[in-house]
Amino acid sequence: MHRYRILICALAVLALGGCINANDNSSGVKSNGSGSGNGSAGSFFGQGDVTADSHGGHTVNGTVRVRDGDKSGDLSTVNGGIRVGERATIDGATTVNGGIDIGNHATADALKTVNGSITLDDGARVQHAITAVNGSLTLRQGTEVDGRITNVNGGIHLNGAHVAGGIETTSGDIYVEGGSHVEGGILVRQPQSESWFRQTRDPRVVIGPGSVVQGELRFERKVELYVSDKATIGPVIGAKAVRYSGEGPVG
Repeated sequence: MHRYRILICALAVLALGGCINANDNSSGVKSNGSGSGNGSAGSFFGQGDVTADSHGGHTVNGTVRVRDGDKSGDLSTVNGGIRVGERATIDGATTVNGGIDIGNHATADALKTVNGSITLDDGARVQHAITAVNGSLTLRQGTEVDGRITNVNGGIHLNGAHVAGGIETTSGDIYVEGGSHVEGGILVRQPQSESWFRQTRDPRVVIGPGSVVQGELRFERKVELYVSDKATIGPVIGAKAVRYSGEGPVG
């Protein structure tokens, strides 16, 4: 068991820059030592599904859930998703292999995943950054992100959302639609691997009607950039914008 915990911590260090101290239960959160996956409240480092309490919730193989309207601390899992209910409030949420879903009008400090999607439902707010490696990022109507949203692979979809810190990706398509507002610009990075660069198609970037992107739109690789004639954008570097009318670009 000791070796297993060391392995889990090593994986988290490599993937997310930190890990939970599996031997420290000073926070007072209950431990699910049986690993039975019975959804015990506030399990510190369990083996199954967990329902978080006010201190947070942590598990290895399973889903962490926060009930509607609850206030909770940090949430984490290695293999599993994180589900935050409507109007709930949490600190950070981190998973290695799994998605993160933030319910309507819920609030989170920051969100991180390595392999998995992140979705913010209507009116949700993240006070700092959203970070994924392999996974899509979806921000629905009325969502607010005070920091930057970043991934490497996976589509980024904004529909009536506000992002204060900009958007950054390497290979993901970007759709800024529904009157979304992005401050801090857009950056599409060049892949570090030349072989990967040759194997991936050119990302598509669409700025839809009524949407605003403040700051530079900087492209370090070839992209397909489409901008509505009813959108407002900052200076474009590294690409040529194709203007279109109507709800979306043709093709």
